Amino acid sequence: MSRNRKVMITCAVTGAIHTPSMSPYLPITASEIADAAISAAEAGAALVHVHARDPVTGRPDQSPEAFEPLLRVIKQGCSAVINITTGGAPTMTVEERLRPCAVFKPEVASLNMGSMNFGLYPMLKRFKEFRHDWERPYLEGSHDRIFKNTFKDIENILTTCAENNTRFEIECYDIGHLYTLAHFAERELVKPPFFIQSVFGILGGIGPHPEDVAHMKRTADRLFGSDYQWSVLGAGRHQLAIAAQAVSMGGNLRVGLEDSLWLGPGQLAKSNADQVRSARQIVEAMGLEIATPDDARAILQLKGADKVSF
Repeated sequence: MSRNRKVMITCAVTGAIHTPSMSPYLPITASEIADAAISAAEAGAALVHVHARDPVTGRPDQSPEAFEPLLRVIKQGCSAVINITTGGAPTMTVEERLRPCAVFKPEVASLNMGSMNFGLYPMLKRFKEFRHDWERPYLEGSHDRIFKNTFKDIENILTTCAENNTRFEIECYDIGHLYTLAHFAERELVKPPFFIQSVFGILGGIGPHPEDVAHMKRTADRLFGSDYQWSVLGAGRHQLAIAAQAVSMGGNLRVGLEDSLWLGPGQLAKSNADQVRSARQIVEAMGLEIATPDDARAILQLKGADKVSF
């Protein structure tokens, strides 16, 4: 592990997994999401990954109209790389999910590298009371729901965003997703350096065991050599443990309330910035330095914040 390398911290500030009743600290409105992203950047996040929500019900909202106010405020308030989701929510069509990136042409967009079961229903064991009528059916419905990203869907996202020189946070929930990326790389529909975000601990994807993390890294090394940057996110209570393992293996990390509501056992995180500060402590305790937004732009060869459409 090079002592000179800089570690990129991504913060995913709200997502579409957790529902408003699960935590009073989950950002819902555009101003809350923007404030959370700016605070995360001030704490040390080089990239902020954003979803939008209905400001009244907190339901995931993938309309460009929902994204526009938060994107402008984040851009004005910090220099972090803004990463717009193409994942949206599992209940949305790929056309819905792609619209914000097609309109706003960000530096980075997330891209799930395959269709998968995406089980949220076990959270019903922990959370019993809900304020909004959509929350319980949304979680229960994941028992019989597939997040759809076929080869055709992925190609559609890649080609649409490639026209805008948008790069991708390539989310790999299992080993097969790495091979799918290799397939599209061979077809030259996506080009290095690849920014691979390995996801651990989502029901339907690879598990959170240290051997799972190591296996993902070994496979990516074999397929992509030096042509990629590796980052990880651990779902729920696995967040910081997996982050620490990845950093020790030469990787980068992602935290945020999209991936975990917790700061410690039984302790809700009161902000995204709290999680970023915890991650930063891990990085710096290993004698490493966190990457600035400009460092991340150079490492990932991004087009620059002046070339987005917001």
